[in-house]
Order: sequence, then structure tokens, then C-alpha cells
Amino acid sequence: MPISDHVATLRPEAVQEAVTEVRARIAEARDRGGHGQEVTLVAVTKTHGPEAVEAAWQAGVTDVGENRVQEAESKMAVVRAPVRWHLIGHLQRNKARHALRFDLVHGLDSERLAVALHDEAVKAGQTLDVLVQVNVSGESSKSGLPLLEVPAFADRLQSMPSLRVRGAMTMAPFEADETELRHVFTGARSARDMLRAGGHAAEWLSMGMSGDYEIAVEEGATHVRLGTVLFGSRT
Repeated sequence: MPISDHVATLRPEAVQEAVTEVRARIAEARDRGGHGQEVTLVAVTKTHGPEAVEAAWQAGVTDVGENRVQEAESKMAVVRAPVRWHLIGHLQRNKARHALRFDLVHGLDSERLAVALHDEAVKAGQTLDVLVQVNVSGESSKSGLPLLEVPAFADRLQSMPSLRVRGAMTMAPFEADETELRHVFTGARSARDMLRAGGHAAEWLSMGMSGDYEIAVEEGATHVRLGTVLFGSRT
């Protein structure tokens, strides 16, 4: 379905209702988990139009996630709400310059990408906030560093001061059961601890999507990336 068709059926009041329910569920999950963390709701607006961003803002959501640079930039050009933009998808090195338009890059998954991002940030005189993506499950279809490589990567990132390492990010397998979900999310928490041990602030943990965000929050997520539960199906 084209983006315009999604926009035609998107009702701001429905988004508001969804946001209210999700925030209540997040609060309950945080209480169950006992980590006491603040949780940022990142509204994932990929394949939806700019109206989805505006509806999220009107519902009190200040953070918006996009998977693709080009789609995000087309929305940035017309959206007036002062949201914080998150790049949550895989980033190719040849588009590293575009990443500087985002408030947080979730998918730092290799040293080569780190070098490209750092070089662009230095040229621009900026400091770029990033999360190190880890692949805890070992799925070949997912990007991210194996946990064993995180300590050495943390050391190498110390030589790239224009990248501010804010924490770790991961994605769980779509068909994972609760045991596997908790394994993946616990692994990401360990990755964040490794980054801290490597001298980085690393206070954030981005994990959890529409189907598993409550378990992610129980396991310490500080950022959850939600699309379908807020805006409906994209099919």
C-alpha cells in the first residue's frame, strides 16, 4: 500500500489512544523489571507519511525513528514539529554524512562505519551520538557485533572522540519465545556494561519493538522502537 493510503487512514486520536496505552504498559513493565530506568518511546514512522510524525508529536511523543536516510530526509523537509530524529536502520558507509542530521544513530555495527561517521563528524565540527549494535542471537540476517567483539570495539572507539557512545542496541528474532527474548535482551545489557567498562558513558539500551517491548523494558530497555502498535499495520 502506498504511503499516501496509510496517511489517509491515520487518525490522530487513535495514535493518542495507542500512545496512552503503550506508556501505561511501559510503566508496568518497568515496575516488574525493577531497573528503575527512564524509557524513551521512539515512534517508528517508516512507510508512513509526515502526518504520522505530527500525530506522534501531538500525542506527546518527542522521538521519531526512521530506517532509511532518504525517507527520513523527505519528512524532515516538511515536518514542523521539533522532534528528535533517530536513525534505527542499517546505515551504509557512503551515506555517513547524512547521519549527522540525526540526533541518535542506533546502528553502529562495524569499525569501518565508525571511521566513516567519525570522519564526517570531524569535518562538520560535530559530535555524533551513537549506539553500538550487537547481534546477540547470531542470526545471519541481522547486523551487529557479536558480544565477544564488543570490548575490543569499545577500545577502538576511544580513538574517535567525535563519536559519543551512548549505549547498545539490539534486535531479537521475530519468532523468538520469551526465553530467547530475555537471552537477547540480557546480552545487550551485557554489551552496554562492556562499553561502560571501556570508558564510554553508555547509559542507554535500545531494544524492544511492537511485539516484545514489554519484556525489553523488564530487562532494562531505555529506548523502545514502536511502529505497528502506534500506527497500525504497514501492509
